Amino acid sequence: MNEFIDLLGGEAESLLQHQCTTIPKEDLTTPDPDYVRRILSHTDRPIPVLRHYQALLDHGRLGGTGYLSILPVDQGIEHSAGASFAINPCYFDPENVVKLAIEGGCNAVASTFGMLGTVARKYAHKIPFIVKLNHNDALIYPRSYDQTLFGQVKQARDMGAIAVGATIYFGSEQSRHQLVEISQAFEEAHELGLVTVLWTYLRNDAFKQKDTDYHLAADLTGQANHLGVTIRADIIKQKVAETNGGFKAIDVGKTNPKVYSELTSDHPIDLVRYQVANCYMGRIGLVNSGGASTGAGDLSQSVRTAVINKRAGGMGLISGRKAFQRPMAEGIKLLNTVQDVYLSDEVTIA
Repeated sequence: MNEFIDLLGGEAESLLQHQCTTIPKEDLTTPDPDYVRRILSHTDRPIPVLRHYQALLDHGRLGGTGYLSILPVDQGIEHSAGASFAINPCYFDPENVVKLAIEGGCNAVASTFGMLGTVARKYAHKIPFIVKLNHNDALIYPRSYDQTLFGQVKQARDMGAIAVGATIYFGSEQSRHQLVEISQAFEEAHELGLVTVLWTYLRNDAFKQKDTDYHLAADLTGQANHLGVTIRADIIKQKVAETNGGFKAIDVGKTNPKVYSELTSDHPIDLVRYQVANCYMGRIGLVNSGGASTGAGDLSQSVRTAVINKRAGGMGLISGRKAFQRPMAEGIKLLNTVQDVYLSDEVTIA
């Protein structure tokens, strides 16, 4: 606990002692070792999906806790391989990506068809694979917020994956066709027994106004989460909310004053609590993104994000660039420290 306090610095008391008075924790479904039997087994998911979800929860240092620590490395397509791996060229080699996930104690590794397929026969039985189905091609010019399927669900199943992931850029002009494509892909994935993970990101230039980035607004990201669980995503991946009031500022969609006066506050844990609430009050697990690497402050920022996610009622963290854009030993330490937040009985749900 002292290590977390040191890393959180001046925010330690606020983040570790805060109690939510917005949406009470008693109203949530919170992670625990019995999640699959207690919650998922009552859904319409086929039995093989339940088995694979349990395998995901049982793996790595967080195995048996109900929490998830996932290493995602699809940034070579999303941001270009040079931008992603030039800092640490060993990760051009997919085997090192998988080794980092294994040695870092992760529940799973999430990556592209190419990267995971290259080493599938050697590693698919050693760590759960999550294959990312679609990507935003970084070479498109002018810049586009579209997503393109890079392979088929059956290919992911055949390489030994237990789950598939996908992104929908809600708010973009292309979101409707992405919604149709991924809804169909997730239905096929469930039929084949695979768990589904959805990156419910927002993309629209109008969402950035003056000094506020409403891509990170609790109300807008919460609604994106709600759309994601509607197409039967089993896990939602979302960026941590840092602001609020997107519906009002952009004049898009409909909202209610109680969202801002009763269901949220300015506290970061309350903002993420609203994201969790939009995942059917936690019945579908929310994992937050670890975000981009900024250098020396990555460890502190990762612990901050993990504390916020856990105390808000989330299911874990997906930590990519902060882990692989540094020497492997440091990446392992960062992943393990994040996992220690979820292993700590002293970091409780607010």
